[in-house]
Formats: sequence, C-alpha cells, structure tokens
Amino acid sequence: MNPKDEQTFLQTYNPDNFAKPSVAVDVVILTIKEKRLCALLSKRQEHPYKDTWSLIGGFVGIAESLDDAAKRVLAQKGKLEGVYLEQLYTFGEVKRDPRMRIISVTYYALTNIKALKEEEGLKLFEVMVPWQGEAGGKVEILDETRQQKTLAFDHEEILGMAIKRIRGKLEYVPIGFELLPERFTLRELQEVHEIILDKSINKDAFRRKVLASGILEATGDCETGKGFRPAEYYVYKGEEK
Repeated sequence: MNPKDEQTFLQTYNPDNFAKPSVAVDVVILTIKEKRLCALLSKRQEHPYKDTWSLIGGFVGIAESLDDAAKRVLAQKGKLEGVYLEQLYTFGEVKRDPRMRIISVTYYALTNIKALKEEEGLKLFEVMVPWQGEAGGKVEILDETRQQKTLAFDHEEILGMAIKRIRGKLEYVPIGFELLPERFTLRELQEVHEIILDKSINKDAFRRKVLASGILEATGDCETGKGFRPAEYYVYKGEEK
C-alpha cells in the first residue's frame, strides 16, 4: 500500500455520501428494595413518549467512547458513579424510535439501594420476569400501588434482557455482591440470589458452595438486636488465587 495514495484518498473522502444512524446508550439500573428486584426509571419530559417512564439514556458524543457515554449518562441522569457497569446488547430495530434511525448500545448497572437517589423525575419500580417467559415473555413493571406500567420505546425488552443476563451470570460471576452493603450475612447473600433468580435455593448447599469458593472473609462481627441467633458478617474479598 502506498501511504501517499491512502492520504490522498482520505483527504478527498466525503463521509456525507452515506446516510448515518444516530447512536445512543441506554442504561438499566437495578437494585434490591424491601426484598424486591427494582429498576430506577426516568420520567420523560419531552416528546416522544412525554410523561412516560423509561430507562436513562442519551446520545453518544462524536468524540466519546461508548463506555464513557454510559458512565456520563449514569452520573448525569442516574446520579450514580463508581458502580458496577457492563455492556449488555445492541438494539437496532429500524423503527425502534419514531424520531429517526437510532441504534442503542445498552448497559446494565448494579448497586446497593443506599447509593440510589429517588430525585424528581427518578423513581424505583419493581420488576418481574416470570421464568416461563425466559424465551421472550412479557416483563412486569409495578409501581408502589402494584399497578403495571408500560415503558417508552423498546425499554421493556431491554430491561427483560438485562434481568435474564444477570440470572445467567449469577452462578459463575460474583455480581450479587454489587447489590449488598459492604458487610453482609450469608442469609442476606442468599436472599439476593433468590430475588434475582425468582426461586428458592437450598440453604445448606448454598452456604457450603459460597464458603468453599474462598471469595468471602469473615469479619468476626455479628448482628445485634435480633430475636434469633445472630449471624456473622462477611465481606467480599474477590476470587481465590
């Protein structure tokens, strides 16, 4: 390849010769509140879907990476920084947005409830994905009165995929700890798994597996003010070397 030919080509290349879709990022924010899996949603202030609840999102800047755009949206609109954030999937149906051709690169974030702020326009909703719907069943989004909500755009599909993803990863990636405080009991850790998986887990088998993994460290401290035998607190120390 002749470098001069390459340079000449780039100098004369016109990017306007091709139509371009816009690229956005949408972030699913998941937490656990009162033993229920919840998503933090935003109320849209503008059309389309004005006054409808949606995931937080925004367009990717021309000089911005996808990860940086997701972190910016998470900080500016979700009021969250430094939480677990992972890319989920790319949604690109031609008519997914009525304004124009918009491709959404989606992410999901996991955080403990104490890090969240339900400010004006932001609200937690309970989310359920029945197991019988794992192949494409309808997501249920419930408000505090147990009324079901419909989300803007294709955000219900995105939310459902995020929950299915963490269900699949829970067995081999220690992401459940992201939903807990720094110190937790084995009972609380098991509850997180059961809430995400939407099913009961054998207590003894779960504890044997977790303790044998080498990823927990006992603190020596126990619960106080409980009417039953106080449980010991643990901290997550990472994968066993």
